[in-house]
Amino acid sequence: MATSAARLLVVHHSPTTSLRTLTDAVLAGTRDEVIEGVEVVVRPALEASAEDVLAADGYLLGTPANFGYMSGALKHFFDTVFLQAGGALSDDGSAAEGPAGGRRPFGLWVHGRYDTTGAVRSVLTIAGALPWTRAADVLEVVGDVDDAHEAAAYELGATLAALLMP
Repeated sequence: MATSAARLLVVHHSPTTSLRTLTDAVLAGTRDEVIEGVEVVVRPALEASAEDVLAADGYLLGTPANFGYMSGALKHFFDTVFLQAGGALSDDGSAAEGPAGGRRPFGLWVHGRYDTTGAVRSVLTIAGALPWTRAADVLEVVGDVDDAHEAAAYELGATLAALLMP
């Protein structure tokens, strides 16, 4: 009996040249020649669905830092899929820590012109209330994207894909 490939869902909002460069590098990493048995599904944040999330074994998220927060597109993604994807809320409606069992790995890259702190914090807060676990350091890039940033983005993609290999 053949086993199905693990599925890595990449959800991103890449409206700038810098974000597109990082996204392309992340995707190249997920397709490194040593990666086998992993299907990579790429969705712009405004097109990703709860079905995409539920069908995935791991996640990569990319966003610009906009006014101290993640992009509206990535926030829309979270708002749309949160409860269906197993998100947990506290009694006051804020994000609660997600269930401990069956947690799936995720990674994050964020680009900002001046700062990424608020964007990273907002994504990690929401992701922490999902049945996900951060499996790599967050790639935070401020200012121009250089070769080292591209290499780190490639490594992020390859790391998450490798974690899902059978």
